[in-house]
Amino acid sequence: MKTSKNNHQHHQLQLQLQKLTLSAITVAVLCVMQQAQAQDPMRIEVTGSSIKRLASEASLPITAVSGEELEKRGMTTLADLMMALPQSNSLAPSNAGSGTNVNLRGLGVNRTLVLLNGRRLANEAIADGYANLDVIPMSAIARVEILNDGASSIYGSDAIGGVVNFITKREYRGASITAQAVQPQREGGGEEKRLSFILGAGDLQKDGWNIYATMDAHKRSRLLGSDRYDLSSPELLTSIGRAPSLASGGFAMPANFTIPSNKAFLAANPYYATGCAAPYSIQGGKNTCVINNLTYSTALYANDQVTFFTKATKKISDDHQISIEYNRGEEHIFGTKIPTTSLAANGVTALLPATSKWYPGGSGGVPAVTGVTGAPLLVTWSVADLGAYTSKDEQINQRLNLTDEGVIGGWDYKAGLIMGVSDRVGYLDSGAVDGIKLLTGIANGTLNPFGLQDATGKAYLDSIGLNGQQLRVSKSTYTGLELTMNKAIMQLPAGSLGMAVGLDLHRDTTEDTKTDLGKIATYAASVPSHGQGNRSVAALYTELEIPVTKELNVNLAVRDDHFSDFGNTINPKASFRYQPSSMVMFRGSANSGFRAPTLFDRYGYRLPGATTTTGATWDDPVQCPGPTPAIAGTGKALPGLVAATVCNVKLPKQTGSNAELVPETSVGATLGMVLEPMKNLTMSLDYWKITMKDMLANLPEQAYFLNPSKYADLFVRDATGKLLYIKNVTMNLGGQKAAGIDLAANYAFPSNSYGSFKINLNGTYLTQFDNQLEKGGDYTSNIGRFGLASNGTTSSLPIITFRWKHTLALNWTKGDWNAQLTENYNTGYHDQNLVAAQYFRDIKPYSVVNFTLAYKGFNHFKIVAGVTNLFDVNPPVTNHNGYNGYLSSAASPIGRAFNTRITYSFY
Repeated sequence: MKTSKNNHQHHQLQLQLQKLTLSAITVAVLCVMQQAQAQDPMRIEVTGSSIKRLASEASLPITAVSGEELEKRGMTTLADLMMALPQSNSLAPSNAGSGTNVNLRGLGVNRTLVLLNGRRLANEAIADGYANLDVIPMSAIARVEILNDGASSIYGSDAIGGVVNFITKREYRGASITAQAVQPQREGGGEEKRLSFILGAGDLQKDGWNIYATMDAHKRSRLLGSDRYDLSSPELLTSIGRAPSLASGGFAMPANFTIPSNKAFLAANPYYATGCAAPYSIQGGKNTCVINNLTYSTALYANDQVTFFTKATKKISDDHQISIEYNRGEEHIFGTKIPTTSLAANGVTALLPATSKWYPGGSGGVPAVTGVTGAPLLVTWSVADLGAYTSKDEQINQRLNLTDEGVIGGWDYKAGLIMGVSDRVGYLDSGAVDGIKLLTGIANGTLNPFGLQDATGKAYLDSIGLNGQQLRVSKSTYTGLELTMNKAIMQLPAGSLGMAVGLDLHRDTTEDTKTDLGKIATYAASVPSHGQGNRSVAALYTELEIPVTKELNVNLAVRDDHFSDFGNTINPKASFRYQPSSMVMFRGSANSGFRAPTLFDRYGYRLPGATTTTGATWDDPVQCPGPTPAIAGTGKALPGLVAATVCNVKLPKQTGSNAELVPETSVGATLGMVLEPMKNLTMSLDYWKITMKDMLANLPEQAYFLNPSKYADLFVRDATGKLLYIKNVTMNLGGQKAAGIDLAANYAFPSNSYGSFKINLNGTYLTQFDNQLEKGGDYTSNIGRFGLASNGTTSSLPIITFRWKHTLALNWTKGDWNAQLTENYNTGYHDQNLVAAQYFRDIKPYSVVNFTLAYKGFNHFKIVAGVTNLFDVNPPVTNHNGYNGYLSSAASPIGRAFNTRITYSFY
């Protein structure tokens, strides 16, 4: 009853907000009869509003970062910015095949809208719910505006958490080339190289035209786990309750084995007594060898990006211009994991008969094992000869944006046609073989599962390779037509009444195919499938900027969207700005929001069985029961079962779309103040709160194992009890409540003979982050812990919500010199602690300081040199079972690195 009451209150609040906004807009529009037009020069469109105004008039909390500031912080990619933003809980793109995405407020990447020059891009092609920032050319960026408030009333779906608008240079004249390199101090990979150029001609004011183009190429090499041995060493993992030696059985080289016909025979390895086979494996538990993860693990995946952007603008008259933009971004991400394994395929298992010369005690020289008397052996083998299994993820995103803006009948208008397409192809890059033929090679004695191959075995592996073939092909498109008109419709005693109206027509499509290659590339864990869908949206919106008094302005907006598959939704927003003096300004807003299921969530592939495996290793709570199901490795396989298949292993999982999904809704509010108590000092404080219901997400993996009896119906089994899959499709879960305080302060010290000093603080303090996993269930706080908030289709790892996170910068300028010291900081939090009680721990606060020094006194040259992670701080240690001992999704394993950037301008 309590939940029903809360839902009723939530709905009533939305209705009241809609009625108030619509009524106020109606009254104001009737006043147009008294119109007295007043034009204000030099007014611009600010993210979050369609009405042109002075930037200082904004009533919404906006964070702006200039392209120059990106240089001062020594950033090489937009991922660096997203990780540093206090309002963002983004995952580091260390091992993310989807590239870089942004997650404002920790609400999920699907709830942050990304714009390029105020308009949408085609989404990343598989999930089709967010944009990959890696396809945006960093060299074209003039500034980035982050609207820290819901904006569905202006931009429509996806904007519940906020908006990030990447704004390119309006025009450019001249030419320049920039080279940048990042070299880690420690040995190994992870170095970065970046090269960009920009070329432009024409002066919009003098010549009436401008055209420019820029290309940006960036490459990062793979950083091996062994290159940062101290972050994942056996000693460290043992100290936090994740000792590698606790594992037993599993896939390794030399292979472990069991005897299917002798259930009493436990798993064994013929080379256990001699220490297994370094560097491929180490001794595990119960006379078995385990894979040496340090040999194959990747601290940072290799990737490369090439982006291109061009813009041509023609000024037709003083109040009319047209422009065309084209951007293309291409990215390759190379993912790795342990070598291909001898997985069962088409009902055939990896059986080694006594006729093979590689049978223990046979002519191949494999040591005999007590109890092995000629019965076929079931081997669990990782094929070290093939090296690490590598996949290549290729993304190409293109967009054409035509814009016509001018004045008609006193109305400023802006019309646009947007055509975007996003392609994504997954390739088997190296280490991939035909899984069925691999099993045949074991059975006929060609392949030796207990050692490296002889010439015959190597030739056979080469003959069954699948490298270079496509595993998955996906495509999404976005086609849109937009029109916005705004003007000062009448003069009120306190100023001009501004009004904007807009039309948004767009169509999204998606198509996703897992190819038939998945049938034979068994290790890829890709089940052939196909899904496709489309959606058309027609929207009308209007906005009013009302000067109630000289000190008080009120902004009202409302948007009506019609979805071809979900019908209508109306979302209003109201905000105010009150400035009683030059020293203080108050602001606030209230809004309702919505998000329709992504095309993938609603229309993506649907298969009856398992489609992938879990992200982390777990014990099957039924077939490998133990005292603590959520702590992998503590269970014991039931008699007759192979421990390597049910204990401490990645379990089969079903993902895919869900036809029963409904849109999620939200109510949000902000209330804040801006202070300027003295010259050169500005401070702002904004409280924000977002409440969601019918949240669209995947149930986090750990939820299943923390309470397996509660979710027993989602563990789908056959008549024997064998786990077929864990159902993990997108669902409408319960609700989410998030709230916090954004704090910003800027102070410029009085200039003196030593130069000019400025200090800037931008931070967020989280007061609430509660999740409800099912309707009517209890809310659970996730502040300062891994918690049960899911990243959904982006990653199986949970969202981490810090109590406090900030960026603090000290800048110095004197003549041609500039230096900046920047700290990125977050508070500590509780570790996952799904380990034995004696290993429970908390993670300490994390602080990284970066330094840059720039000089532009040379003719044509500008040089920026710096040190990233000045104090060589390691990423936080974690016992989370989805990581290898350190928190790769929230921190970099690179350590101290030296950053050099040189720009040469041709003029």
